[in-house]
Amino acid sequence: MSPLTLAILLLLLLLLVGSIWTFIHIQSRPKDPKNEYKLPPGPRALPIIGSLHMLGSLPHRSLHSLAKNYGPIMSLRLGHVPTIEVSSPQADELFLQTHDIIFASRPKLQASEYFAYGTKGIAFTEYGPYWRNIRKLCTLQLLSASKIESFAPMRKEELGSLVQSLKKAAAAHEVVDLNEKVCQLIEETTCRMVFGQSNDDRFDLETLIEEALSLAGAFNLADYLPYLGALDL
Repeated sequence: MSPLTLAILLLLLLLLVGSIWTFIHIQSRPKDPKNEYKLPPGPRALPIIGSLHMLGSLPHRSLHSLAKNYGPIMSLRLGHVPTIEVSSPQADELFLQTHDIIFASRPKLQASEYFAYGTKGIAFTEYGPYWRNIRKLCTLQLLSASKIESFAPMRKEELGSLVQSLKKAAAAHEVVDLNEKVCQLIEETTCRMVFGQSNDDRFDLETLIEEALSLAGAFNLADYLPYLGALDL
């Protein structure tokens, strides 16, 4: 069997599995006439991929164009994920202020399973008792006024070092990359707060954060087609 034939058979198999998954997912939803709701208007979704093909390389512009046709509150299906897109200040206020508790939970992403030990971090976990407890812990133990004030001398010392380095560079008429300097200041300050020293050869904190943000923001097909998660595409 040639590689091309094998690839075509695999694609057909995935399409079949996706169709079965979609059918089971729809049929398994509880049907209660009293609790039926009508979704906002939106584009017609294709089988399996839904409306993913409409996002293009610039999703924000694509969503803006779609909102002109379907209104400020629009429904989409991204793969198997039903999605509501909001694009007006009035609608934003409804979602983020008036009914904020209903929409407070974060979506479950595969990246958060790995980064946050199964979505246990405060940035990724679902809204509920666990999130309220860790928020309270952070507020009282990590981000309290007394805790922040205790690091004030250290912050002043690190900031003073930055100012002195900028003065020397200015006197020597050297070009300074302020973005790099500020990132270095934040990294050294964070390391001293967490590890007790400004540099730790075991951790390149800036690189780790950049890589984590890049991976968390990257498009992951398994977030929209869960049955493909095992393939790690």
